[in-house]
Amino acid sequence: MANETSFPSATPKYRRRPIISGLGATLTLGADQSGSIICLDRAAGGTITLPLSAPLGTTFDFVVTVTNTSVGNKIITGVGTELLVGYIWNCDTDTSDAVAVWKSLVGASNISITLGGTDTTKGGIIGDCITLTKVTATKWQVTGVTGGTGTVATPFASS
Repeated sequence: MANETSFPSATPKYRRRPIISGLGATLTLGADQSGSIICLDRAAGGTITLPLSAPLGTTFDFVVTVTNTSVGNKIITGVGTELLVGYIWNCDTDTSDAVAVWKSLVGASNISITLGGTDTTKGGIIGDCITLTKVTATKWQVTGVTGGTGTVATPFASS
């Protein structure tokens, strides 16, 4: 027939992203793990170190899958000269649902993000998510959405 359309018989291939879970107290990521989703799944928290001198475009997505009840989940750059630049939106989940936006701008010396801890003023609640992408030799771009309770506070820090 003249109006028939044929479709390839090959099954489409879907790209799945690697999941890193079952975290211990510390984890140092490698640039070869770029594109991974890191599940912050340890109630006792831990420290995740970004790769040192990672190639531009290296990206990690962090998702809280277990609410933190201890020291917090800390994400830190591999060296103090690689800084975090960007914004994290936080919703006050226990009272007004008010939204605060925490910023880390050029000129700031922030090298870490801490989610949760003995309280959840800085996030660390199931569903929180942070994306970090290496955009220059000295900067990681940050975007994120968190929920907090009590008097919410910035998760950015210079140590």
